[in-house]
Amino acid sequence: MTRMFAYGVLGVVLVLYLVEAGLSTSRIGLLVTLTFLGDAAISLGLSTRADRWGRRRVLVAGALLMAAGGAGLAVTGNFLWLVVAATIGVISPTGNEVGPFLAVEQACLAQVVPAPERTKFFAWYNLAGYLATATGALVAGAVAQGLQSAGGSALASYRALLWSYGALGLIIAGLSWRLDAAVEVTEPVTGPAARSLLGLHESRATVFKLSALFSLDAFAGGFIVQSFLAYWFHRKFGVGEAALGGVFFGANLLAGLSSLAAVPLAKRIGLVNTMVWTHLPSNVLLMLVPVMPTFGWAVVVLLLRHSISQMDVPARQSYVNAVVPAAERSAANGVTGTARQLGTALAPLCAGPMLGAVALASVPFFIAGGLKIVYDLALWRSFRALRAPEEISRQR
Repeated sequence: MTRMFAYGVLGVVLVLYLVEAGLSTSRIGLLVTLTFLGDAAISLGLSTRADRWGRRRVLVAGALLMAAGGAGLAVTGNFLWLVVAATIGVISPTGNEVGPFLAVEQACLAQVVPAPERTKFFAWYNLAGYLATATGALVAGAVAQGLQSAGGSALASYRALLWSYGALGLIIAGLSWRLDAAVEVTEPVTGPAARSLLGLHESRATVFKLSALFSLDAFAGGFIVQSFLAYWFHRKFGVGEAALGGVFFGANLLAGLSSLAAVPLAKRIGLVNTMVWTHLPSNVLLMLVPVMPTFGWAVVVLLLRHSISQMDVPARQSYVNAVVPAAERSAANGVTGTARQLGTALAPLCAGPMLGAVALASVPFFIAGGLKIVYDLALWRSFRALRAPEEISRQR
């Protein structure tokens, strides 16, 4: 929750900060892409070794890189130094998960909870994260506007929030180190999985196929990351930081609650069906946002979209951890998560210039929605026959 609160703060102010620092939208798009690529490299390098090196150690390392990234962004407006800080540090331009944390924590949770309860625990885990992200967005908007009302510049207010992001990284490092030893792998990782560069053996084919599909979904989502949405609303309707914080507070709150709705649905129709058939209508709603005539109507459609858009997340997390061996869970989560980060990383290169052109500013919504529909249909076709073990047992 501490980490997701920090991501919520950054998701509101990052692009606004870069604009105030004098960067063009093309350079911002490049910087966001490099941020995602750096996050992906760090995530892959750490998460695929977590079961061998120790899960708690990896979480601490990721948190320290998060602190370094926030501090690095705060100390300079120079583009080259910003690139270094964003690439080496763990930075979330989206307000969503980056780095090795999610992959390792999913493996920890899957180890300490019974298989039939796994989806429920992932749903509550996601709800906690979304609540924290929503609160972070709300606080960021209020603090930025409050500092500016007190006489500070917009740049100074955003920089103060970047320093807070770095400080929260240090707190996360301490909390991660205090986790119980029960989260660690109980048996040493040996055999082909230990020798594999990615820590995969039995699950390799399944994980690679899922990774390809997840990267397509993430590439689509990279066109409408929270930082870009905040900038789009700010430019199109002229709304301030506090209003943006309120919008994303509501969006993340609804997204978290939608995770809980996935639990009974997954038990009834299965994990893959839940992933697909809840995602399709949310993508249609996404494409309707830019055609709304007013700020109010655009927000209503966005909130409707978020009320169902994340029902696939706990189902997806549960599914990946169900169809791979226990000793390969961190690696499988890391590879699929990195594939998503790489997919997200490429999109801002295209979306950044579009946001800078008035005639093209709404195009990213249509690209994102269309590609996500392609992903949904491809996922259903490829994996509808591969069910989680507990689903097969329940049917029997």
